[in-house]
Amino acid sequence: MGLLFVGIGGSIGAVCRFLVGRWVTARYPSSFPLGTFAVNVTGALVLGLVTRLAGLLLPHMATAVSLFLGIGFCGAYTTFSTFSYETVTLIRQHRVTTAALYVGMTFIVGFAAAGFGLYGLSTQR
Repeated sequence: MGLLFVGIGGSIGAVCRFLVGRWVTARYPSSFPLGTFAVNVTGALVLGLVTRLAGLLLPHMATAVSLFLGIGFCGAYTTFSTFSYETVTLIRQHRVTTAALYVGMTFIVGFAAAGFGLYGLSTQR
């Protein structure tokens, strides 16, 4: 059953990644890879929220939610390979400052989004 949850979540995540990436790129044309950046940051936020939600659910529900949304959806939605490729492409184009900004922003904003998803709505400190 777990394989089914991961497979369905992954299928939905891949389609969402394609649609969100294209929408952001079309809406905000830029030489900066905004589509991938937006996908990875929102994916980090969703994974943080999923992790938080799973901690509030009964164990069998938490497993299903984690498999479907965490591993399936977020695994297919986010993209480290495209992030890496775009960074190398920027460097090969001698746009080292843009590449460094892209890497730094992706990690800083991505960690912040994951942290907000995990702890931002928490009532416990």
